[in-house]
Amino acid sequence: MRYQFKFRPYRRRFLRALTTNHGNWDIREGIILRLTDESGKVGWGEIAPISWFGSETLEQALDFCRQLPAEITDEMIFSIPDELPACQFGFESGLEGVGSGEWGVGSGEDEGDNCITPNSSLFPYSALLPAGEAALNQWETLWQQGYRTFKWKIGVYAIADELEIFESLIHTLPASSKLRLDANGGLSYEEANLWLWTCDNLKVNGEIALEIEFIEQPLPVEQFQQMLELSMSYETAIALDESVATLRQLAACYQQGWRGIFVIKPGIVGSPSRLRKFCHQHQIDAVFSSVFETAIARQASLKLAAELSRNNRAIGFGIDHFFEQEETWFQSLWNDL
Repeated sequence: MRYQFKFRPYRRRFLRALTTNHGNWDIREGIILRLTDESGKVGWGEIAPISWFGSETLEQALDFCRQLPAEITDEMIFSIPDELPACQFGFESGLEGVGSGEWGVGSGEDEGDNCITPNSSLFPYSALLPAGEAALNQWETLWQQGYRTFKWKIGVYAIADELEIFESLIHTLPASSKLRLDANGGLSYEEANLWLWTCDNLKVNGEIALEIEFIEQPLPVEQFQQMLELSMSYETAIALDESVATLRQLAACYQQGWRGIFVIKPGIVGSPSRLRKFCHQHQIDAVFSSVFETAIARQASLKLAAELSRNNRAIGFGIDHFFEQEETWFQSLWNDL
């Protein structure tokens, strides 16, 4: 099958900078692509790289798109190299969407019946809280919107300060909520032990009613063995994130013995078809998470999450509050350029 191929780069500014151990992130940049088959049916895809997380850079993705001809084939899409995982996802998900009618020209972001709310019993969402004390002021608004699972960034400020804020947060959040702590690989081995010990202690002593679900990526990617050891030493679960950013990394960590939680970001992990095959084969405990994509990649990601999630864990797509809601951005992007 042959497809007419067009693409447009986009820029979306965060309402306020997203702060993680990797630094501040002010603008989300990516690429929207359109595939039109021989009968005129259209499929939309999105390339949303995060180079510091393990994907290609935006410039590498743009270079790849620029060198493609105006007409491409299935074979070309399925031969995109592993060094371009966000491109693999964007083109394959665009291909899967051809003729689905979900993203008709000029239709905007009409997700129809596929739109899933934060408190949906089928698809609970996890809401991302800002780092530091700001989390104490934001969780309540998100709770009122229906979120029951929250993720808080740690490893950003001094550990003594974060533990103090953590103490306030766990005694403020409702008993029925769940909390995830995300270090983005920013802790030392000693700090990771302290966080895990603190969480275990709170559970053992019955000091809190809420569930601390897991600590996400406590150590840098290269310290996999230490994270494997820590996962066996504490009751509080550890989830791998940066360590399993791409399919290649996912397979490597599994082969090295990781049987804990895998945080999968579909937008940068690589080929959706190969991800399906891996998950069906190994039945891993996966949490699906956003890369601050637009609704195009989000819809494709949610379909994968619906198909491949096993343990009813909240998915990390509660990120709308980080952007201004521009209902016409899609039409403007495509029609104005």
